[in-house]
Amino acid sequence: MQQDIGRGVAIIGCGSAAPDTVLDNQGLSHVVDTSDEWIASRTGIRQRRLAQGDRALTGISAQAGKAALEMAGVAAEDLDLIILATSTPDDLFGTASLIQAELGAIKAVGFDLTAACSGFLFALVTASQFIRTGAYRTVLVIGADVLSRWIDWNDRRTCVLFGDGAGAVVMQASDTSDRLLGFDLHSDGRQNSCLTLPFQGAERSLTPDIAVQQGTYQPIAMSGQEVYRFAVKRVPEVIEKALFRAGMSTDQVDWLLLHQANQRILDAVAQRLSIPSDRVISNMASYGNTSAASIPIALDEWVRQGHIKPGDVIAASGFGAGLTWGAAIFQWGQSDR
Repeated sequence: MQQDIGRGVAIIGCGSAAPDTVLDNQGLSHVVDTSDEWIASRTGIRQRRLAQGDRALTGISAQAGKAALEMAGVAAEDLDLIILATSTPDDLFGTASLIQAELGAIKAVGFDLTAACSGFLFALVTASQFIRTGAYRTVLVIGADVLSRWIDWNDRRTCVLFGDGAGAVVMQASDTSDRLLGFDLHSDGRQNSCLTLPFQGAERSLTPDIAVQQGTYQPIAMSGQEVYRFAVKRVPEVIEKALFRAGMSTDQVDWLLLHQANQRILDAVAQRLSIPSDRVISNMASYGNTSAASIPIALDEWVRQGHIKPGDVIAASGFGAGLTWGAAIFQWGQSDR
């Protein structure tokens, strides 16, 4: 039972970028009361990258996009659409247009999409709908976040987890096959309080009868145990639903590619799906949790290292704030097995 489609979708190129500044666990122990052993044993994270500058998100996103376009053999001028999945834009009015200008993608329309750590998967599925309806042919999907802007560096429950980075894929219409085989997306706002980056304002009176709220966003707050329980229950379920839509089973999956939140979550999900550890992609030791960027960064590393081959079946799942979660089953590249 596959998704109903018009034209097919192929994912033909990927790229990633991360800031040069590295903060390892030992360095973080000078910022907050923690240690390398404490962080690594509980999360699998050894270091994270930290961005600097007012337009840091635009810069790393453009780098990732350029790398993906180069791999795909697509010129920026031939892009029809750019979707940026991010929760940390350089400009709240939107950053995709800044990336469009940086790339020189003069014909592309661009917009931001926010679904936190699920953002890249949500953007991937959104892009596929534009392609399948025939509205656009070539789309650049970017997942990028600079979460260091919104971390409370005195809170060791959260500051040890997050890092900055960007990843991208090029998606293109295919008249011969469809390589986005199945997907399933969900949201549950009743659990929103488990992971938030909330606005907090103070009342300002404009007239005796009118007042507005002015303020800024507060640091990330998270209930780690609740998010863990949510992930290990919902992620296997949503992957199985996406596989059902694709008419496939876990035995046909070459790679399990999860949002890189915590190694314990990856291990628990793989165990519940009976997927061997050598088929689970993990690079969080080097980057930490990069939110919407984590899936495309890991994909790019595994492709460039030669682990993922054209035609390989990947089960990808994002999960996080909202709460949101989803899965997509796709084949990498254009070549048939």
